[in-house]
Amino acid sequence: MTVTEAPPTAPVSEPVVHKKSVRRKLVPYWLLLPGILWLVVFFALPMVYQASTSVQTGSLEEGFKVTWHFQTYWDALTEYYPQFLRSVLYAGTATVLCLLLGYPLAYLIAFKAGRWRNLLLVLVIAPFFTSFLIRTLAWKTILADGGPVVNVLDSVGFLDVTSWLGMTEGNRLLATPLAVVCGLTYNFLPFMILPLYTSLERIDPRLHEAAGDLYARPSTVFRKVTFPLSMPGVVSGTLLTFIPASGDYVNAELLGSTDTKMVGNVIQSQFLRVLDYPTAAALSFILMAVVLIMVTVYIRRAGTEDLL
Repeated sequence: MTVTEAPPTAPVSEPVVHKKSVRRKLVPYWLLLPGILWLVVFFALPMVYQASTSVQTGSLEEGFKVTWHFQTYWDALTEYYPQFLRSVLYAGTATVLCLLLGYPLAYLIAFKAGRWRNLLLVLVIAPFFTSFLIRTLAWKTILADGGPVVNVLDSVGFLDVTSWLGMTEGNRLLATPLAVVCGLTYNFLPFMILPLYTSLERIDPRLHEAAGDLYARPSTVFRKVTFPLSMPGVVSGTLLTFIPASGDYVNAELLGSTDTKMVGNVIQSQFLRVLDYPTAAALSFILMAVVLIMVTVYIRRAGTEDLL
């Protein structure tokens, strides 16, 4: 009896396998390509253009030329440093207020809202259904002289305290630093609440139960468990609030006065009114550098880089 051997199987072509593996490795890069092109065209190239503009000299009539005039940076900083300090102060104050107002609300939505959670989340993002400009103009009506808000705060002596602190002038709110801070707080509060809610919602409820089983008080549970685990949300929320608030110019333009102008107002004026493009570009890069340094120091001091 003869045993017939099975014909040998044809070996797999190595070039074909190699090509398939290479294509699989390239798939993520092809998927990232549209986003990379978007960043290059709409972020990197404008940044390079603005950088070249900041070292130019000339005028709109004669034209601007790149002369590597770095003195523009020093002149812009020395002339407009009050607006820089004011921007940091207003944005920092609004960020702290957003944290104080947003954390309890985010905690309520995450742990206590129950079936009302979705409704409360919709109410948080409801201001986004209207434009930024309309929301700010509404505050101009709310804080108007002689309005109910001003009358109530004046009757309880609140305006006397804020006037002593330099945040208001007499018995009026509009065109004061407090009005600008109120506008910033209102407009950027959702950017604080949503990261906080996301971070709090991820906390395992069993950790709270375990802390209770160990006879920890509610304040201790919050201090030892809840707040440390929500730090990524705190860091993300404060960054999402402070960064856009420091460069904002709409609130200071509509709710403030000439004494409450922020650096964003100066940049907008230099670009559109004065037509001093090098100074405006230099101010933009100085603001970006200041915010970047502050954010880097803040993240390291916060002790977490786990941003949501």
